[in-house]
Amino acid sequence: MKRLKSRLLLLISGILLVVIGTSILFNPFTFFASNGTLLSQDPNLLSEIRAPGGMLMIAGLFITLAAVRPEFIQQALALSILIYGAYGSARVVSMGLDGRPVDSLVGATVIELAVSGLCFATWAANHNATLAKGA
Repeated sequence: MKRLKSRLLLLISGILLVVIGTSILFNPFTFFASNGTLLSQDPNLLSEIRAPGGMLMIAGLFITLAAVRPEFIQQALALSILIYGAYGSARVVSMGLDGRPVDSLVGATVIELAVSGLCFATWAANHNATLAKGA
């Protein structure tokens, strides 16, 4: 049952990253307009916007793969913790420095920190179970 929960969490985490990353990489204008952010046609800006989209897409593919390849579960959980935790924490810092963004970005912050927390709890439980087995 524990492995099933880990796999389901990774599947959700990975698919979210694939969808968001793909949207940022291939359709950044629409993606950012959905929260009121308007982009320009500046190639330098678009390069800076699209690059993290590609990273999120590839990371999401690995995390999704780990949902069906149990030997990668712990690594994928760790990657999810780092990505979602970094994004959520950076948004909190931004709120302190820049003020409160639109509700959709506040919601994204809550989701990112929640996913990171769930992944950490699952990673820790799996790690402790492995230690208890003596492996």
